[in-house]
Amino acid sequence: MSIELVIDSTDKEINLALLKDKKLIELHKEKPNNNFNVGDIYLGKIRKVVPGLNAAFVNVGYEKDAFLHYLDLGPQFANLSKFTGSAISGQTTHADISNFKIEPDINKHGKINQVISANQYVLVQIAKEPISSKGPRLSSELTLAGRNIVLVPFTNKISVSQKIKDPKERDRLKRLIMSIKPKNFGVIIRTVAENKRVAELDADLSDLMQKWETMFKALSRANGYKKVLGEINRTSAILRDILSSEFNAIHIGGQTLFQEIRSYVNIIAPDNEKIVRLYNGRSNIFEHYGIHKQIKSAFGKVVTMSSGAYLIVEHTEALHVVDVNSGNRKSAGKTQEENAIDINMEAAEEIGRQLRLRDMGGIIVVDFIDMTISSNRKKLYEHLKACLRDDRAKHNLIPVSKFGLVEITRQRVRPETDIKTAEVCPVCKGTGEVQATILLFDEVNNNLAYLMNEGKEKNIVINMHPFVAAYFKQKKMQWKWLRQYRKWIPIMGITAYHLMEYKFLNKQNEEIERK
Repeated sequence: MSIELVIDSTDKEINLALLKDKKLIELHKEKPNNNFNVGDIYLGKIRKVVPGLNAAFVNVGYEKDAFLHYLDLGPQFANLSKFTGSAISGQTTHADISNFKIEPDINKHGKINQVISANQYVLVQIAKEPISSKGPRLSSELTLAGRNIVLVPFTNKISVSQKIKDPKERDRLKRLIMSIKPKNFGVIIRTVAENKRVAELDADLSDLMQKWETMFKALSRANGYKKVLGEINRTSAILRDILSSEFNAIHIGGQTLFQEIRSYVNIIAPDNEKIVRLYNGRSNIFEHYGIHKQIKSAFGKVVTMSSGAYLIVEHTEALHVVDVNSGNRKSAGKTQEENAIDINMEAAEEIGRQLRLRDMGGIIVVDFIDMTISSNRKKLYEHLKACLRDDRAKHNLIPVSKFGLVEITRQRVRPETDIKTAEVCPVCKGTGEVQATILLFDEVNNNLAYLMNEGKEKNIVINMHPFVAAYFKQKKMQWKWLRQYRKWIPIMGITAYHLMEYKFLNKQNEEIERK
């Protein structure tokens, strides 16, 4: 099995594609200076308490008030509230809580107006990013995530990931953490910590304690709502959470980002530093690895599968619906039931991929092809569970009904990844007015002449749609340009471009402004 991470860096955003056996299974987009990421910690101000919802609306600086439910306050809210108040007022002058007097846990079935009030300042963490017309979802059960462990203040509990099965290893990790953790800090030991030495765990713990110190300093200087601790960027967070010995390569387009990621990988997993590779090709890195083509084929309303069967994916405000269709699939000699189970098993694998790829959250209803044999429905259910096993988002699914329906609930913490696969008409560009598109040929020539004669850039590459690129090459335009400008002008076909789109790039792969 081959697992690769491909990262494309531009001025506007960073795109990350996770490939399994060359097949795209996750796509992430990170924009610079993006606030309200999952994990960010804010000092918020209670704007309104709503007893009927047992929740409060909190001002954290977003255009919509954030939502904080009583159950998201956490058992240690009384401690956090006392610590926050004393830090803001200056009564507490240090981040050390080893001598902090721990208060009893709040009532699990209590009411929110009994513990907080309007205009009160609270320390909160982003649990869900703003989605659609909703503000962020908050939690006051703070956690600081590291590579091997997660730090939880105001508790002394130590938990071990359930994926670590060996009882001896679980006991060993608990003993190690107990010997090094500060008082009044709990620890969750992550799966990746299995078989790690005490020095690695201690280094991770020290880094998290430094974050806690940074957060306290920002909190003590706050005079209103503000971010007091930011989560690491999406790129680093993904590497922190998923990087393992199974990774074969991390391909990066961009020298600056390459240096940053190599340094970060050297810190969290030194043995993996050698798999971080800089991509120096002339074509776009996503184009080189066939990712643009996979994106176009995977994000449409209709998703085809290799057998000829296909999925129809519909999104509504309340839920997502996936319909499985047999299409033109033909299997001679098989019964309808046998064909149905074969198609459904293939569809289950693609659905598992689609949930991760689109980051679909909330309620997902899948309409599989009807099967009359109960053992086949059970087989499909177990296979679908296996296909979702590697999904890091929390999820639950209900067994297949006799009508072939499966209901999946999947954790939603970020807006769904939505990529438009329908292109604007290259002739009218959506205006309904037809232009003389044959002028594109002259337009490219004129712009190139300007850049070669008047511009400062001489090493120029032209990116355009593959059909148009083929036309230019067929007309031997590169040889004409060579005689005219004494320079060979490479033409690269980019499938992500629409038919009439083209760009001039310099040798740093930066777009050159045309006249």
